Amino acid sequence: MKVLFIGDIVGKIGRRIVKDKLNYFVEKYNIDFVIANGENATHGKGLIYNHYNELINAGIDVITLGNHYDSKNEITRYIERVDRLVRPVNLLKPFPGEGSVIFDVDGINIRVTNILGEAFINEQVNNPYYAMLEVMSDDEQVNIDIIDFHGEATAEKMAFARAFDGKVAAVLGTHTHVQTNDAHVLPKGTAFISDVGMCGEYDSILGFEVESVVQKTIYGAQAKFQLHDEGEALFSAVVIDIDELTGLARDIFSIYYIEGKNC
Repeated sequence: MKVLFIGDIVGKIGRRIVKDKLNYFVEKYNIDFVIANGENATHGKGLIYNHYNELINAGIDVITLGNHYDSKNEITRYIERVDRLVRPVNLLKPFPGEGSVIFDVDGINIRVTNILGEAFINEQVNNPYYAMLEVMSDDEQVNIDIIDFHGEATAEKMAFARAFDGKVAAVLGTHTHVQTNDAHVLPKGTAFISDVGMCGEYDSILGFEVESVVQKTIYGAQAKFQLHDEGEALFSAVVIDIDELTGLARDIFSIYYIEGKNC
């Protein structure tokens, strides 16, 4: 089983590069199942229904979210009407939708779980470790477990992955938008990367227009981060090769595609 996991999709440029390159990577690596983090897909924060459909129609099988899960009010009106959207499982406050969903892929049950980290995250959440234990206590038949761990701290992601090494196929970090150089299979068979990275404008700061981020972050300007609608794009993802019998990873490698520079 080959799974493609796409890093945080940021704004219009992120959505465009996914639409432009997804089929290419699916064919190149014989991908069976595509997951993408879409929490930044609508103007950098949240996911509206039209953009959910746009990404699903592009060929993504399931979209995960993160700390911006509720940044667009309309999500509460549509999240329970769609079947390929996974919000954080460990929210403390009541919220519609599901945080862990099982998908049948040619007779193989793949469970996709979205978890928010605790370190440096403003959202109040249940402990990620115990939240995942509760998910796995469900007696439904699952062949493969894939976790999108949406968090700031690399150490928290690493510790979580080690705690579940040999119990899940993959723990894939999202949220920081910068792809880390540590994609590997842990000793007991769980694929891990601290952060998959992002799909968005390459010449940017985390997908956002450089000057707006500098003005706010460095000089304290009271302004929002801005996004360009056009520009050279970056596509970040990982490919995980999973043994369908054991439910563990054989290999993981990263994709870091800069539009016009590599292929």
